[in-house]
Amino acid sequence: MTILVDVSHRLGGFQLEARFASPGHLTALFGPSGSGKTSIISMIAGLIRPDRGSVEVDGRVLTDRASGVFVPTHRRRIGAVFQGARLFPHMSVRGNLAYGKWFAPARERYADTGRIVELLGIGHLLERRPNLLSGGEKQRVAIGRALLASPRLLLMDEPLASLDEVRKSEIMPYIERLRDELKIPIVYVSHSIAEVARLATDIVVMSDGKVVASGPTGEIVQRLDLLPAEERGEGGVVLDMTVIAHHIDYGMTVLKSVAGEIRVPRIRAETGAMVRLRLRARDVMIATAEPIGLSAQNILRGKIARIARSGDPLVEIHVDCHGQQVLSRITRRSLDALRLHVGQEVFAVIKSVAFDHENLSNSLADQGF
Repeated sequence: MTILVDVSHRLGGFQLEARFASPGHLTALFGPSGSGKTSIISMIAGLIRPDRGSVEVDGRVLTDRASGVFVPTHRRRIGAVFQGARLFPHMSVRGNLAYGKWFAPARERYADTGRIVELLGIGHLLERRPNLLSGGEKQRVAIGRALLASPRLLLMDEPLASLDEVRKSEIMPYIERLRDELKIPIVYVSHSIAEVARLATDIVVMSDGKVVASGPTGEIVQRLDLLPAEERGEGGVVLDMTVIAHHIDYGMTVLKSVAGEIRVPRIRAETGAMVRLRLRARDVMIATAEPIGLSAQNILRGKIARIARSGDPLVEIHVDCHGQQVLSRITRRSLDALRLHVGQEVFAVIKSVAFDHENLSNSLADQGF
């Protein structure tokens, strides 16, 4: 499944010029408010006809101004989930879900109601009205309604923006399950690097109506220069790791990748399961000798691959840990005091504060958790 977007459009005084290709899966459109993210998904959905360009999903041309192709919105077979759940207040959850099925011809319906209800964990809510649901429950029902339309593509426009941190944590695992189990391509709009680092397989970075970078999540999240100033503290790297042990007495789980072993607060995943770990650059310290007598238990050995300097007092240290990159953000004073240089062997010391629920997630949802 490939998504190809190459469009140009003027909206009042705002000029949008966007071109990117994504392998599908879960593609995040990331950037500050007003950067053009919602305009792009509106063009994918057929709600806006661009002045120039084309939109193609899985080889199917939805828009092509040059040849005059423009598939109407209702024939694009695209599901959508917005910030607000937009459920029908007079219908039960069951009724809201059933409504979604009418948008796909009977012969083209592939979504199974029981499977979607189980996937989203909403079986106990079926007879409730929306006014009796929490914000997270409403969003899960909205996702279910969109999926029961048997879409070829799912658009999610800031679906967590209106939720508090508790409700976000509640719904994120369900979005991960959609990504990993249903194989429906998702285009996900967000201005939160924490969200896209956890959920996305690919990221398209938007700024002032233009695509400034695109690529796999692991490559993009280390580019702190791409992040808005208020999000740079959240930048770092994403490591795909394997659960190798649980230490019940200490409430701890041990993860392993080529970079080494990392211990985190115990998570609900079976031994052998894959998980995604986000390490913020601000939570990684650099030592020139192997530390001893520290409370920090996670220390990775590597070599400095790159030192990125900027105009501010901070520098970025890229450490190659046996083929996996770890990023540290330290002061220029520390850089000079430690006499750090490219090729030097160092130790990346990861602070315990780095491991919270937002930074750790199941990469594969078929573990039953």
